[in-house]
Amino acid sequence: MTSSTHRRPSLAGPFPLPRQERFTVAVHAPGAGPQHWAGAPSAALDADGTFVLAYRVREDGEDYNVVARSADGERFTTVAVLPRHHFGAAMVERPALVRTPSGGWRLYVSCATPGTKHWWIRMVEAASPEELAEADVRTVLAGDARTGVKDPVIRYDGTKWRAWICCHPLDVPGAEDRMSTAYATSQDGLSWRWHGVVLTGRPGSWDARGARLTSVLPDGRACYDGRASAAENWRERTGLATPSSGAGGARLTPVDGPPVADVRYLDVLPLPGGAHRIFYEARLPDGSHELRTELVK
Repeated sequence: MTSSTHRRPSLAGPFPLPRQERFTVAVHAPGAGPQHWAGAPSAALDADGTFVLAYRVREDGEDYNVVARSADGERFTTVAVLPRHHFGAAMVERPALVRTPSGGWRLYVSCATPGTKHWWIRMVEAASPEELAEADVRTVLAGDARTGVKDPVIRYDGTKWRAWICCHPLDVPGAEDRMSTAYATSQDGLSWRWHGVVLTGRPGSWDARGARLTSVLPDGRACYDGRASAAENWRERTGLATPSSGAGGARLTPVDGPPVADVRYLDVLPLPGGAHRIFYEARLPDGSHELRTELVK
């Protein structure tokens, strides 16, 4: 599943997408108006079957990550809050929540370098989600002077760690919102080997300004955020992509056609029995964003 020499499961069934008439608000917008956001979710199942959800909140100019737990996937109780200053960041964005092979937990957090347009990714690790806020912080994906890295999607497949990372080129001042998705692998989830860009937007299309992978299924199909222009920043829509050859078997091809949903940061959590629970960030008429969830059978 992670390389061209490993047989990939066949593609079957429709991709789990928002229907939006059957959603539950998992986290309400923290206030009214633009820049009051709850969203950018990353969800996982604990060993006892409970749902653990990590997400970003932006409220009155402050960013923080939240970790919450739920028995039903709809009603969540906060168990940890990680503010931006915990990571030495000017802002924090989408986290990636991963249950480790040993049963512990990792949270990979998107961090903005103060005074710049650069982003990098830091990580905390603990025995339980409740302990993540007290864990030591370490940098795992630093980016460089030419590229900011953020919004990771991270999976462990039983043999190696895989990451899809949103990359923002910094070579053109004022155009740092451009984005593509690169792929990396690791034996420990700490030191990463880069395999290059695997998903980009298409000139002249609704995703011309860039493509940010937001979730990937075990069979390799993925969903991503795209936008046509800089003016659509924070108003991305969702597209689908299918696996193709190249970049260690991880290259993705956008599916032709218009966006499939007017949401951003769609996260898909496979459930035992074949259903999926999805989480996504949805815009409200006043410009605020809320975090919604749906059960897709």
